[in-house]
Amino acid sequence: MSTQSTSLNVGVTKPFPCSYLDDHQETLIMLIEPEVNAKTYYPTLLANGFRRSGNQVYRPHCEHCQACESLRIPVSAFALSRSQKRLINKNSSFIVKIAKTPHEDYFDLYQRYINTVHHDGPMFPASETQYNDFIHSTWNQALFIEIYDQDKLIAVSITDQLITEQSKAWSAFYCFYDPDYHANSLGKFAVLTQLKLAVEHNVDCLYLGYYIENCQKMNYKTQFNPHQRFIDGEWESFQ
Repeated sequence: MSTQSTSLNVGVTKPFPCSYLDDHQETLIMLIEPEVNAKTYYPTLLANGFRRSGNQVYRPHCEHCQACESLRIPVSAFALSRSQKRLINKNSSFIVKIAKTPHEDYFDLYQRYINTVHHDGPMFPASETQYNDFIHSTWNQALFIEIYDQDKLIAVSITDQLITEQSKAWSAFYCFYDPDYHANSLGKFAVLTQLKLAVEHNVDCLYLGYYIENCQKMNYKTQFNPHQRFIDGEWESFQ
């Protein structure tokens, strides 16, 4: 019995200031020519700790830091907590729609979100060029899960679809929402919405990107249980 293997070309960036931890330097390993290789190999790369940004596919590769841990939720095993049930009830009047292509009004919502919620981050100030380069991909198939308060668009979850003969996974690529709805915890509600839809679409796992223990903005991800984290090349389960 033989096993096929494939070699992919990658490169390593020079160190640059970390986006998540103060006084840290970050280095990335990048897939070369993603427009050629990513469509075929991204499901495998995602399962090995990689993520995408626009067309680019990357993974943290920091010599003295392993704080970034990919996190995913086995959809069929997920169980709602009491606080998550309360949040769903609180937002029960919101309407959820799924689009296969982005709408023109997304950017205004994205701009308000970045300039308000992430005004201290590397994506500030939001621009249309930066938005297009970040959101769009020539090789990736995404769903755009929209949340409305009556006729008002208040949140968008961009969700990558990774479908192979062996598995069906979704990746929560990015969520942006109306800052005026801070009390509705739309970031957490968007994940709960993705999980509900994932059950309906027979999805095996929902990837939530990186968890970083000492980054407060990332800590909410461990509230979805059970979940798995990619540590030292293996997926470990957490309750």
